[in-house]
Amino acid sequence: MKTPLALFADLSDSHRGILWMLLTTLLFVFMDTIAKYLTGTYPVPQITWARYAFHALALAVLFRRRLPALMRTKRLGLQILRSSLLFSATILSFFALRVMPLADVVAIWAITPILVTAFSVPLLGERVGPRRWAGVGAGFVGAIIIIRPGMGVMQAAAILPASVAVVLAFYHLATRALSSTDSSTTTIVYTVIVGLLVSTAAVPFYWVTPDASAWILMVVLGLLGMASHFSLIKSFEVATAATVIPYTYTNLIWATVVGFVVFGDLPDRWTVIGAGVIVAGGLYIFHREHHGRRPRETS
Repeated sequence: MKTPLALFADLSDSHRGILWMLLTTLLFVFMDTIAKYLTGTYPVPQITWARYAFHALALAVLFRRRLPALMRTKRLGLQILRSSLLFSATILSFFALRVMPLADVVAIWAITPILVTAFSVPLLGERVGPRRWAGVGAGFVGAIIIIRPGMGVMQAAAILPASVAVVLAFYHLATRALSSTDSSTTTIVYTVIVGLLVSTAAVPFYWVTPDASAWILMVVLGLLGMASHFSLIKSFEVATAATVIPYTYTNLIWATVVGFVVFGDLPDRWTVIGAGVIVAGGLYIFHREHHGRRPRETS
């Protein structure tokens, strides 16, 4: 009888890439769950510091002899900009998780891939046809359904995850630009270093001494950050983006289940409907980009 590792090795590259992506989305949801739990007691800047500090510690142990080589980059400015964008998204995410249900936050984040398509036109000079613009429009309609502007305090709070989606879109575009010059490991090292430096400078002003259980959760938070990025890289190493990206939307399922089990939260019907519209728009854009094109087609 074969072991699970042997069965995994026997899978095709596409199937292994899908499994890595499913693991990635689950790890991100677990990380967000711990962050949300900690925000009930500890300041967001301190939780952000823990996320970077223990991620950095793990990287230092794994790559202690290779760090000087890994820090060589051809585009230092863009590395710093990209890392700053992720740091901003992280701290905004933790603030959003503090005041909103996990599934609602993740549902709004789902608009990120759609924003990447929209922003790629002015920033990367990519051409987007009317059909893909229709998918972008559908994504925005879904976000409006979830947020329901002008309908209460929670809708005002939804500005936070919406801002995260915008920042993450720019982050992904910067990642795409760096992929042609720097290795993924170099990019991760800069991500962690910049986040650690900024959060360490801020954390003394917000420090609340954690108890033993909180220390454990903070360590796990950092390790989940490292594991999720490793899993994401492995997914793209063994399979094409066309194969694995649609499975990023499974984080909506994980967030709903985990949010209910841990916090007793369930998304309301408008969040479910809006998330469905966003996912439909995103998958349609993805289909047009990777499966429905003819030569010279831009839609």
